[in-house]
Amino acid sequence: MKLSVSNALGGLLCLSSTSLVAAEQTPLSTPTPIPGQAAPVPKTYGMLLFRGFELLDVFGPLEALSVVARRTKIDLYLLAETLDPVTTEPLMPSMNRFNSSFFPTVNPTHTLADAPDIDVLIVPGGIGTRSPYLNDTIDWIAETYPKVQYLLTVCTGSALVAKSGVLDGRRATTNKASWSSVITFGPNVEWVPKARWVVDGNIWSSSGISAGIDATMAFIEYLYGADNATEIANIMEYERHTDPEWDPFSEIWGVTRA
Repeated sequence: MKLSVSNALGGLLCLSSTSLVAAEQTPLSTPTPIPGQAAPVPKTYGMLLFRGFELLDVFGPLEALSVVARRTKIDLYLLAETLDPVTTEPLMPSMNRFNSSFFPTVNPTHTLADAPDIDVLIVPGGIGTRSPYLNDTIDWIAETYPKVQYLLTVCTGSALVAKSGVLDGRRATTNKASWSSVITFGPNVEWVPKARWVVDGNIWSSSGISAGIDATMAFIEYLYGADNATEIANIMEYERHTDPEWDPFSEIWGVTRA
């Protein structure tokens, strides 16, 4: 199955045209994002794609942000190393041992080489983060981070960002089911073992898969205010976890320390 940008986003919620007014930024509960610092509200979002990305890591955050896009002007760019459709199919046959054909593809809008300037970079996770062929992507993350206002990682997307060196000296979290393998890529990262999401400066990292939606909703609250975030969640009929320290999965997967 092949998804173009229009097909992928066109199937999202059909919503009202009520104007979304950016509220004054206010700090969230701990951890706190850059308290007191005023910054322009982001206008351009870039979602990084690579073979074997996790579907919900991409389309969970985009679902929430698509509601914002129906209420205020923001732009989305889907970024990959080439313009070839990006499949969710694992690279290694051993990771698809039943030879299933259940792997949608997404068409990028831009290559990394010709990517427009972006305010927010989102890095998803997935089995593809284990690929040994993502050096150009990892280098691009390192080069691009100083140019963005915010960097968000979902699930094992933090592994790619850790490999780039961007997380060195930062607090971050990741998917607890993949904890032991991910943290090896960031020996200089202060990995937080019990967290739904973590904010350190302008970097937001979230735990496994669905946690990316909660982190995105918290990000929307940070930028546009609690009332807007609550209304968006209600329109989506999504029950949020609003405590960044809520994380029963750290115990389920036996993650007690970095």
